[in-house]
Amino acid sequence: MPLTFYTFSSPPRFYALTAWLVPICWVAAIALTAVGLYMGFFVAPTDATQGEVYRVIFIHVPAAWMAMWLYLVMAFWAAIGWAFNARLASMVARATAPTGAMFAFLALWTGAFWGKPTWGTWWVWDARLTSTLILLFLYLGYIALAEAIDDVRRADQASALLAVVGVVNVPIIYFSVKWWNTLHQGASVSLTAAPKMATTMLTAMLIMTLACWAYAFAVIFMRTRAIIAERERNASWLNQIVAQESRP
Repeated sequence: MPLTFYTFSSPPRFYALTAWLVPICWVAAIALTAVGLYMGFFVAPTDATQGEVYRVIFIHVPAAWMAMWLYLVMAFWAAIGWAFNARLASMVARATAPTGAMFAFLALWTGAFWGKPTWGTWWVWDARLTSTLILLFLYLGYIALAEAIDDVRRADQASALLAVVGVVNVPIIYFSVKWWNTLHQGASVSLTAAPKMATTMLTAMLIMTLACWAYAFAVIFMRTRAIIAERERNASWLNQIVAQESRP
């Protein structure tokens, strides 16, 4: 069977494919995290201005990036599911939301950990911090709305509307340090300019970002499989695949 864009767009094919993708993603996530944390905390030099506390960026920055990207991913698949009545797309959107919320919370928590010694306070109503907090609320609102409606299709449609509307907050987060005079420092990494950090620091940060992506894929695939198993529990194809996977 030739591979096309739609080859794995059905729940049976997606379920079978992710059965062997999940372990690969977990191995990659663990290996990349180990390498990234070692480089960030033991190899990268001490920052001349912030000292050792700056090392929180090796967790904070990838978490913040992932929180924004995963919201776009969630909104994209939610919109596809809404517009084309694509069941699997809606399932992937639902599976993405908890992971995105976790990264948004992690970004806020590590930001507070960095802000205390830098700004002298755990929290300020800074434009970027406030918009990131709104992002967390959007994730939680999406999850709550999806769970509050008993009818699955109506829940997918209602939550998709919220997800799509909330996309406007993502560019606000990204450009907030340019649009307003904020305490939060500007971007140290840009596609259009040379990085403002040592090569070792940048390498560690990018490795940690890859680790976060591998983790996200692993968890989202696992959660999507669980949603498929719940919604398609009476399907004969699911029983056949489960029987095959349970064989020694």
